[in-house]
Amino acid sequence: MLRILGRANSFNVRKVLWVCDELNIPYRREDWGRGFRPTTDAEFLRINPIGLVPAAIDDGEVLRESNTIVRYLATKHGTDIIYPKDPLRRARVEQWMDWANYETSISLRGAFLGGMLNEPPWNNPWFVEQGRRQITKEVGQLEEHLCCVGPHVTGDDFTIGDIPTGLVVNRWFNLNFDKPEYPSVSRYYETLSTRPAFMRHVRNGLP
Repeated sequence: MLRILGRANSFNVRKVLWVCDELNIPYRREDWGRGFRPTTDAEFLRINPIGLVPAAIDDGEVLRESNTIVRYLATKHGTDIIYPKDPLRRARVEQWMDWANYETSISLRGAFLGGMLNEPPWNNPWFVEQGRRQITKEVGQLEEHLCCVGPHVTGDDFTIGDIPTGLVVNRWFNLNFDKPEYPSVSRYYETLSTRPAFMRHVRNGLP
């Protein structure tokens, strides 16, 4: 059985839990990370020397990095719809996964870790304000894209591109500052909310 190491409230662990439920992959999850067993423990570092959750063990093989684990599981267990084999269609899925991981990561540190959780060093007022401005711009880019493409990030079908993007959107709606209304992003959020796995692991009261 797939073994997932990481706390269930982790942004990145939730990606892996979501794809497992979408694809009916049985798994056993273990609590590691903030509030639980520290990832600095020797036991964890033997599995993932990077020291971050999630880590996954499948058939004795260890994987790290949430998007990589999602892609691996979708390749192994999914269909051509959720993770296309065609290189161009696959690239269009993966570009949104990368957007969610890289374009929004710094801005959410300011807007969420600093602005909501008041975590140092991210709670510097300048950094918080810059984060809020930048995430507003980035979600605005998603708004413009969804106006033309929708209802999912690559068109009609749900793909793994929607998994990290959906987590960003859920966090966006939980941010506590004066935000503009993005109607296409709101529709996208409600579309994802028809999926039981999204409601179980993402829109479940956690930001």
